[in-house]
Amino acid sequence: MAAYTPMIQQYLQVKADYQDAFLFFRLGDFYEMFFDDAVKASQELEITLTSRDGGAEERIPMCGVPYHSAANYIEQLISKGYKVAICEQVEDPKTAKGVVKREVIQLITPGTMMEGKGLADKENNYIASVTAFDDQVFGLAYNDISTGESKVTLLSHNFDEVLNELSVLNVKEVVVASNFSAELQKKMRERGVLVISFEDNSSIEMNFARLLDGLDQEPLKQTVARLFHYLFRSQKRSLDHLQPVTTYQIHQYMKIDYYSKRNLELTETIRSKGKKGSLLWLLDETMTAMGGRMLKAWIDRPLIDRSAIEHRHTIVEVLMQHYFERQEIREKLTEVYDLERLAGRVAFGNVNARDLVQLKHSLMQVPFLIQTLQGLGHEAVKQIADQMDPCEEIADLLEQAIVENPPLSLKEGNIIRDGYNPELDQYRDASRNGKNWIAQLEREERERTGIKSLKVGYNRVFGYYIEVTRANLHLLEEGRYERKQTLTNAERFITPELKEKEALILQAEEKIGELEYELFTQIREIVKEYIPRLQSLAKAVSEIDVLQCFAQVSEDRHYVKPQFSRDRRLMVKDGRHPVVEKVMNAQEYVPNDCIMDHEREMLLITGPNMSGKSTYMRQIALTAILAQIGCYVPASEAILPIFDQVFTRIGAADDLISGQSTFMVEMLEAKNAIANATKNSLILFDEIGRGTSTYDGMALAQAIIEYIHNRIGAKTLFSTHYHELTVLEKELTQLKNVHVSAIEQQGKVVFLHKVKEGPADKSYGIHVAQLAELPDELITRANEILSKLEKPEDIEKVWTEERVPNKEESAQLSFFDEPASVKKQEPSSKERKVLDHIKSLDLLDVTPLQAINLLYELQKKLKC
Repeated sequence: MAAYTPMIQQYLQVKADYQDAFLFFRLGDFYEMFFDDAVKASQELEITLTSRDGGAEERIPMCGVPYHSAANYIEQLISKGYKVAICEQVEDPKTAKGVVKREVIQLITPGTMMEGKGLADKENNYIASVTAFDDQVFGLAYNDISTGESKVTLLSHNFDEVLNELSVLNVKEVVVASNFSAELQKKMRERGVLVISFEDNSSIEMNFARLLDGLDQEPLKQTVARLFHYLFRSQKRSLDHLQPVTTYQIHQYMKIDYYSKRNLELTETIRSKGKKGSLLWLLDETMTAMGGRMLKAWIDRPLIDRSAIEHRHTIVEVLMQHYFERQEIREKLTEVYDLERLAGRVAFGNVNARDLVQLKHSLMQVPFLIQTLQGLGHEAVKQIADQMDPCEEIADLLEQAIVENPPLSLKEGNIIRDGYNPELDQYRDASRNGKNWIAQLEREERERTGIKSLKVGYNRVFGYYIEVTRANLHLLEEGRYERKQTLTNAERFITPELKEKEALILQAEEKIGELEYELFTQIREIVKEYIPRLQSLAKAVSEIDVLQCFAQVSEDRHYVKPQFSRDRRLMVKDGRHPVVEKVMNAQEYVPNDCIMDHEREMLLITGPNMSGKSTYMRQIALTAILAQIGCYVPASEAILPIFDQVFTRIGAADDLISGQSTFMVEMLEAKNAIANATKNSLILFDEIGRGTSTYDGMALAQAIIEYIHNRIGAKTLFSTHYHELTVLEKELTQLKNVHVSAIEQQGKVVFLHKVKEGPADKSYGIHVAQLAELPDELITRANEILSKLEKPEDIEKVWTEERVPNKEESAQLSFFDEPASVKKQEPSSKERKVLDHIKSLDLLDVTPLQAINLLYELQKKLKC
């Protein structure tokens, strides 16, 4: 350390406290990075790596970015999961003795972004803390520092619930204790958490104790305290916009696990991971960023309280009945900026004058919103209007104080209106009149000397001056002008009058800048006192924005108001998949009915690929979710139960990160549904068992159907290609067969996309392959094989006459009749035992699943 220069020693001392972050070390107009930070940053940011002498024998790696464009580089690093510590000069270089004092003024992390492109307008940016109290109880708190929202809950089953919550919230950073399980940290990273940070302090401090007043359990307080300690320590500035922490329980909402949310494409699509094509994309007719975030939160957490759901439906109905008023509301909402994040920026101290002008314009729309809502004449709508606080005092203050088009920088001046502050007006008068005096002086000097090219100018080094070309110097009056600067073709002079006026003008301009900044900070502090009122207003505006959005979509897409049954009956008439319908021409979409009651708890759905089985299943789930978030549903009539949970197993995808195969993922998702579903849940299983051998898959599928039917009783839609399972309708009283119909015309399949009663008569697999334009030769051969497989007496020829078996293949047991030459051979003792076992069985007393398992055991004995 002693070998380095004092500046590098200072850098290393600061860096020691921020080992897990890039240290942006301010030197003049640049943020510099040294040593390993420089090497890594040059690679990640694709900037030049240089070196400098730091006092040691070897030169020190170095790279840097200009401070005025640092935000873009910081965002790049944050998006890749890094942290950035901003180290600024905290001492005036003119008064410093030795190296200028520097300190880290803020730690920017993926979970603490306050502004920038990385902060999506219609998405929250959550940071969470997780505290383990024992193997089965975990505390989870989360906060969006840009809006001040904070919530906390206790999860008492297993860590999968924690992972599910982190996924639903799309948490980017998690704060844990330093001794938190490494295995659980690994699971969080696998689920998409970018950064895991450490904080061991979970004590209650005075600076945030007021935020915990509503918490009555010590584990909840500890979990939130850990998060707040990290936030206050890393941000090093006012967080007065943090809202009181609220508690919630996951069973208060419809539970949709991570896999089901992904399979149903609620907020992003499976293929592109983008918003377009998701349910959120379909619904998002919100006019404000706040409303967009609330809409996403509602989709993530549908309600299960019937009265709360119907309250939303009532307001949507009122808004649908008042088209013109709804359009007025939408028009006013377009002029409302992000009040939540504006309040956060005010508290954080990074708000600028343009932000405050946006705040003023937003507040000016509130009285019109209140008037329009109250004019609808409905009590439920009036309650929302009553929650809207116009904050007239702030709107009036900003109207009087801030000019309409202020500059971005707070140091440039021209922010405060004339007439707001008498002292500022005096300085401005001096500055403006002084400049007028300068112009008048230039005219007088030209007349006095007769020099038409004489001019009065200004620069920062010499101040004001009178400039005369060399050719005209002889015209100047002796003794009146004092030479100030010599140029190649001119001389610059100053007079006593000009010198005196210069002092007055420059002093006024300097005072104007200082006073304007001082007045702006005073205004900001006044606005800061209104933050709780602004946050309350933001919630009310967001709510009406989401509800008008539901009304708009429901009217445009011809949705209907759902009714809720108390006997768990489900009846959807002419139901549609909302997203598929929007992507397709609505006139081409084929609607379908779905009826389920105590005699039809399960639907076993058969039909060819591409016929619409998965779409049909998804549309039932999406209809239930739409109804329970408070929106109308895509149908001509809908009666629904209120579901407590939705489980899906749709699609096939390896989980490569966790090293799990498609079949393992399928089984884990099935297990999650079977272990957690209740009779009030909705289960969608698509092609369960296809990831393994035919008999294994069929056996598992039947066992799962029987278990759900006999043990759980949940509403279940189960699609399959195992046509053998359709016989279960005779054995399971609450299971019914339905199929998605298709017809064959001129050797080609035509999908009708219509769901009908009964099982499908054909799978049309080869026809689908033909639609995919596989080679004609291949299609012809597949049809030949199929025609023989469908005739039991010809199956043997497919596998013997038309193939040349090798020795290993000929030694394998055939499932079909053996050739005549083989039949003449006497069975071995091992085969005789198997045959005797078969003869002793009472096949009438064996279930299909037992038969399949028995066949498997016999095959194993013959192969041994």
